[in-house]
Amino acid sequence: MSLLVLGFESSCDETGVALVQADANGAVPRLLGDALHSQVAMHAEYGGVVPELASRDHIRRVLPLARQALAQAGKGLADVDLVAFTRGPGLAGALLVGAGVACALGAALGRPVLGVHHLEGHLLSPFLSADPPEFPFVALLVSGGHTQLMRVDGVGRYHILGETIDDAAGEAFDKSAKLLGLGYPGGPALARLADFGDATAYALPRPLLHSGDLNFSFAGLKTAVLTQARKIEGLPCEQPRADLAASTQAAIVEVLVKKSLKALDATGLARLVVAGGVGANQQLRADLGRACARRGARVHYPELHLCTDNGAMIALAAALRVQAGVSQPARDYAFDVRPRWPLDQVA
Repeated sequence: MSLLVLGFESSCDETGVALVQADANGAVPRLLGDALHSQVAMHAEYGGVVPELASRDHIRRVLPLARQALAQAGKGLADVDLVAFTRGPGLAGALLVGAGVACALGAALGRPVLGVHHLEGHLLSPFLSADPPEFPFVALLVSGGHTQLMRVDGVGRYHILGETIDDAAGEAFDKSAKLLGLGYPGGPALARLADFGDATAYALPRPLLHSGDLNFSFAGLKTAVLTQARKIEGLPCEQPRADLAASTQAAIVEVLVKKSLKALDATGLARLVVAGGVGANQQLRADLGRACARRGARVHYPELHLCTDNGAMIALAAALRVQAGVSQPARDYAFDVRPRWPLDQVA
């Protein structure tokens, strides 16, 4: 018997709705329909996410996107077996939109609902790729506000090996981009500019690279970028900015790659999964791919369109949790959200 899951994602500045089908035989679930709206253009005017605007836009988008995802899958609401939503972490007002719609829909259909951890969605999203991983593996989770390394032995079985003690990698990209006068979102803009720069032009720090543990810190790098950005401010030539962008990207990527390799050594595993928005960075993918190939390790990524926040990863995580028997969907349609929710507290 198959399970059709309708998933809603509304934790920050993307509204996502998707349908995933899981089969009783334990096969990897399949994505049937996926609809997404990004609020980047709206927030760009303000240089960052405005929570109240984000919440209001989720309200406008969520039902049309649900219709779009259902139509793409060739399914109707009556076909849905389970409704899933992002319970946290994220912006409280934004989370409430997805949670409210999902629980109201579940109640109207008489279907169970399941709240999903946003980061677990990212973590499991490579299972929808053309090259899905197998358990166990080391995961490098690099989303906008989180940088973590963890050992993953199965669905719901996560052991954190190291995490950021200040700025996450995504924040380092975004804040450095802002210092360079680049637009929002900063990370992709910095990566594009870095393509024209010399990554060895500026000797930027690699914080905690030799700390002996698997934790991360990028605040010191941001300070160093600020110092160099002030020195080149006002120069008529664009090349110094491109060089600084390339040097910044190289520093972030080197730390992520070397810490990931240390995590593989520490666990004795030979499989790495990279998930989250920064996982779309092409320099990170290239350097990790070469490094893992040299030591005979496999590295897996989500498809590029599933690196950012999306409903597919939420529907998938719900399907995998039910499939593995680690979650029991509820028919109690009262709901709450958890804006702060450490991944290692997921039951």
